[in-house]
Amino acid sequence: MKREAVLDALGIAPEVSGAYASGWLEGSGPLLESYDPTTESVIGTIRQASLDDYEAAVTAAQDAFSGWRMVPAPERGQYIRKIGEALRAYKEPLGALVAMEMGKIKAEGEGEVQEMIDIADFAVGLSRQLYGLTIASERPRHRMYEQWHPLGPIGIISAFNFPVAVWSWNAFIAGVCGDSMIWKPSPVTPLCSIAVQNICHEVMDGSGFEGVFNLTIGDVDPIGDAMVNDTRLPLISATGSVRMGQQVGTKVAARLGRSLLELGGNNAIIVMEDADPELAVRAALFAAAGTTGQRCTSLRRLIVHKDIADTLIPRLVEAYGSIPIGDPLDQGTLVGPLVNRAAVDTTKAALEIAMEQGAEVLVGGKEVDGLGHFFEPTLVRIPADAPIVQQETFGPLMHVIVVDSYEEALAVHNGVPQGLSSAIFTDSVRTSERFLSAEGSDCGIANVNIGTSGAEIGGAFGGEKETGGGREAGSDSWKAYMRRQTVTINWSNDLPLAQGIEFG
Repeated sequence: MKREAVLDALGIAPEVSGAYASGWLEGSGPLLESYDPTTESVIGTIRQASLDDYEAAVTAAQDAFSGWRMVPAPERGQYIRKIGEALRAYKEPLGALVAMEMGKIKAEGEGEVQEMIDIADFAVGLSRQLYGLTIASERPRHRMYEQWHPLGPIGIISAFNFPVAVWSWNAFIAGVCGDSMIWKPSPVTPLCSIAVQNICHEVMDGSGFEGVFNLTIGDVDPIGDAMVNDTRLPLISATGSVRMGQQVGTKVAARLGRSLLELGGNNAIIVMEDADPELAVRAALFAAAGTTGQRCTSLRRLIVHKDIADTLIPRLVEAYGSIPIGDPLDQGTLVGPLVNRAAVDTTKAALEIAMEQGAEVLVGGKEVDGLGHFFEPTLVRIPADAPIVQQETFGPLMHVIVVDSYEEALAVHNGVPQGLSSAIFTDSVRTSERFLSAEGSDCGIANVNIGTSGAEIGGAFGGEKETGGGREAGSDSWKAYMRRQTVTINWSNDLPLAQGIEFG
């Protein structure tokens, strides 16, 4: 799909508003330009939300919540189903816009939209499965159970690397749970959020529930700060860096609100001596180079047993050297640009530090001449104790660490402050079970013979330690968007007290 046709297909004008509160506002904040990282040209101009626009969005969310929470959950699910159907119709242009504005290849852009569709389907099924528990009461002729109620208007702060999918993880689950919401997307990828809001408006317009989904595009000051400090928003779901999460978590906790944090990942694959080397190479290649290393689940550290290192590393170097780099909208491109110049500079700086700490560049390591914000996928061999290995570099830089044993591999694997995604390649059942046991991987996601990225929506997504502890998408993550209520009903003619207490 040609660049000039993408915006037309999604109903995006050259200058658009970034404020939606039960309908599109004019927007009264400063202008923001969105850039194509491939061509470095301006894609569109956005009038950002002001504090007044934010207030309008919160009011719209509050008003919508008062009615939305009383709509039967299966009926709420039907609205999400319609949004999912609309996403199916817009999959190609929305996927292309993700590629244009963020830089991931078109196949990954469309894959991100498919993830939204999958979450919509999941949420529709969930709308009939918001179960509570029946609990045995110790008192005769009493019934005790727990039930779940909608939490309220929630704030969603999303990052640039998944500019549409991460919003849907939260929005569709929260929507069937009965919550309304305000979305603050990354100002680096604003047009993607406007396209999604247009789709939501298309479905919700005329329903009386237009204020369930609201949008406020703006910077941390004023929009982000207003959102995290707003006592009217009982939950803030935030995706981003560890530093951002520390600020959000602290501010939300200070007002005794809830935060759902999806933060940095310093993900690793362990390759044991009995692993299938071809399988490991393919998995590492996609996990490290896919999305140009800009996934929170991207592979940062490849921990290789010494007995397979001489076989694995040359194959990986050869594979890295053959990756097609170019325009993410072109057929055959596997690696597109980094999202902006700052991302290129960060990757270059991390590589220079790694070399100062004893790293050897095996392949890559340079900017690509004649293109936009491009940097070669880079592989370095580095000592396990190099301080740079403790940090997440959000770019196409992977560290190879050679170890002598499983015990050393696991110590290196767990010896970082982040804990999102992990994997091991082995044909040993015993070794894989050790990795999956309580004394194995300390991450929220643990895989065997598959890479660290590309999680399915059926399992709860999130990590431990500095990754924040949040869980989104599948499993029972819906509970984060609801409040639990324990109910006891006395249907006897007596009033027995718990714990056998006699009073009076």
